[in-house]
Amino acid sequence: MGNLTIHLAKHLRDIHFGGNWTDVNLKDTLANVSIEEAQQQVNSCNSILTLVYHMQYYIEKITPVFEGRALQASDKESFTHPTIMSEEEWKAFQSTIWKRVETLANHIEVLPEAALWKDFTNAKYGNYYRNIQGIIEHSHYHLGQIVLLKKILRS
Repeated sequence: MGNLTIHLAKHLRDIHFGGNWTDVNLKDTLANVSIEEAQQQVNSCNSILTLVYHMQYYIEKITPVFEGRALQASDKESFTHPTIMSEEEWKAFQSTIWKRVETLANHIEVLPEAALWKDFTNAKYGNYYRNIQGIIEHSHYHLGQIVLLKKILRS
């Protein structure tokens, strides 16, 4: 069994690093995506780069709350990624994401289970559970889009 927070942290890691029941994860999916592919637009869809940035934006923004700091995020900024032009910048960006995911997962793991049902900074944002589960669902949703875009780009 175990604490629910341990399971949530594992699920977050599994989406990013592998081991989830869908057998697809972000790190392996991006491993052989070039910066050119990541930047390429398919019809009116967001690029892989835009989706990856959007996914990590929320991870980056909720982590400070687990460290006792204020929530400072804006949905409208969640698609505005920095310019990444080289393979080195693309790989460095991914490396930053893996560190952020691990930091957030570590915070979730040690969160007392009772804290899951407390307001996440403000009642209008729901509780901690809703926000953690939301990040997990959001990541799966966009991971599916990334997998499809990668297949389209390579077809």
